[in-house]
Amino acid sequence: MAGYVGRRLLLLLPVLLGVLTVVFVLMRAVPGDPARLIAGPEATQTELEAVRREWGLDAPLPVQYLQYLSRVARGDLGESIRSRRPVTVELAARFPNTLRLALASLLIMTVLGVSAGILAATHQNTFLDYASMAVALVGISMPIFWLGLMLMLLFSLYLGWLPATGRDGPAHLVLPAITLGTALTAVVARITRASMLEVLRQDYIRTARAKGLSERLVVWAHALRNALIPTVTVVGLNFGGLLSGAVLTETVFAWPGIGRLIVDAIEMRDYPVVQGGVLLVALTYSLVNLIVDVAYAFIDPRIRYA
Repeated sequence: MAGYVGRRLLLLLPVLLGVLTVVFVLMRAVPGDPARLIAGPEATQTELEAVRREWGLDAPLPVQYLQYLSRVARGDLGESIRSRRPVTVELAARFPNTLRLALASLLIMTVLGVSAGILAATHQNTFLDYASMAVALVGISMPIFWLGLMLMLLFSLYLGWLPATGRDGPAHLVLPAITLGTALTAVVARITRASMLEVLRQDYIRTARAKGLSERLVVWAHALRNALIPTVTVVGLNFGGLLSGAVLTETVFAWPGIGRLIVDAIEMRDYPVVQGGVLLVALTYSLVNLIVDVAYAFIDPRIRYA
């Protein structure tokens, strides 16, 4: 297991290098001059050239790229063009908020999705099955930004139960977490239902029922564990989606997380913040997938890693 984890960690290096390269090239391809944004619209050509020299923007792109890789290798993500603070400080201030939002959405997604999937599978072709899958279909179909605005209108504007924006307390987390987790809850419910239906048809389930075990014990102790592997895969992959999908949710609810930081940085052509933010999301996504792969061995003893 340790060797497998070590090899996976080594494979992260080319992945992160690819992410860094793509983001670096794309940011330079976007129209807009960061020197103009820093110096202001009234800046002279001399002032613009001075700004470019100060930030190293006057060097050829390959030179800028190699200098950036060299700094990243030393753990230096650079300095924000907009705030002039280290990028690591900017990310450290915002990432906990995004992580808190993603974990709350993950909890909603897992609890509701798995419960709905089990309910639908154990009541196949009944009203509960059709109703659960209909709700799941609606959840998948709704755009995140539209759902967020509708929830905001209903629970904040008309009912006044929950705050619409900000992050002053747990109540501020409810609407963003529901918005972010709803679509993925539907995906988890459908995957869990399909996996449970397949497992419930296996011979060992019929044997467990023939031994006189209660249906609850058969479902929860014998079927669910073996049906969880596809669900764990989807949950792990979707956790990365929660981090990246938080861009829209954080923008709608003015949630001060990584997603909103990246959007603001793109508008300001703040290259170091965009590159550092995307790198952090990619690293988190990769580590979560590694954890999911390791979790397979604990869920299913038949899985072994050399």
